[in-house]
Amino acid sequence: MGDRVVALVTGCAKGGIGHEYCKALAERNCHVFASDIPQRMKDMSELTSSHADVEALALDVTSDESVASAIEAIISKFGRIDVLINNAGIGSVGPLAELPLEEVRKAWEINTLGQLRLVQKVVPHMAARRSGSIVNVGSVVGTVTTPWGGSYCSSKAAALAMTDALRLELHPFGINVVKVVPGAIRSNFGSATTEQLAAHKWGLYEPFAGAIAERGAASQSAKSTDAAVFARHVVSKVLSPRPPRQIVFGHMTGLFAVLSWSPLWVRDLFFSNRFGLNRKL
Repeated sequence: MGDRVVALVTGCAKGGIGHEYCKALAERNCHVFASDIPQRMKDMSELTSSHADVEALALDVTSDESVASAIEAIISKFGRIDVLINNAGIGSVGPLAELPLEEVRKAWEINTLGQLRLVQKVVPHMAARRSGSIVNVGSVVGTVTTPWGGSYCSSKAAALAMTDALRLELHPFGINVVKVVPGAIRSNFGSATTEQLAAHKWGLYEPFAGAIAERGAASQSAKSTDAAVFARHVVSKVLSPRPPRQIVFGHMTGLFAVLSWSPLWVRDLFFSNRFGLNRKL
């Protein structure tokens, strides 16, 4: 990429994987713009104070104006963006038959359309230089859907599908598109999802409340991959001379690979037993 790499990462509040992406990029001598919504800017103060090469940037992935302003701020300062890591995301757990549509819509707006919004603003600048890498972060549950996670899983499945299309569509312009498929990564993501669940009172599904809560925290077991380890692995691949098309890494990716090739009845049996759906009321 020539000179020092200029990178933009979304969703960088303390405790999340985006925070660790920024550290990993800074360790590789990149100039990093760590972004998040304005309300969370204070959560990045430690990151910027301990890394001279990291700048905090207010960016709301659900806002056209916010995204355009952030991109233009970087371009006006450096003239380019070499790497975009679309990391911003939220959890969304609950039975689809009762989960409020506004919550489903919010998950899609951030996890799916938020990525595309950044892509559409960054691509013209990368295409003009015939250079750049776009990294879209999906999830292993975007490849195999779990019960109680239909909203989140579908938003990530759509993000993965869009990434596959973008990879081909942007190739003629010299832009690399990398699909990241994390497994279970230890971060504050699970605790944030659990907090969201606390506000819900289920109707038909009240007998399954315990199983739903368990699904919300499923990625945060003691065996989950450390976020710093995961981020360093992804960054090393993305900054390589020939970035891979896909990076699959983290706890449980092997299990989900097996499930993806399994007959549906096997998947249904596994998840029914795992999340309390092996009974009738």
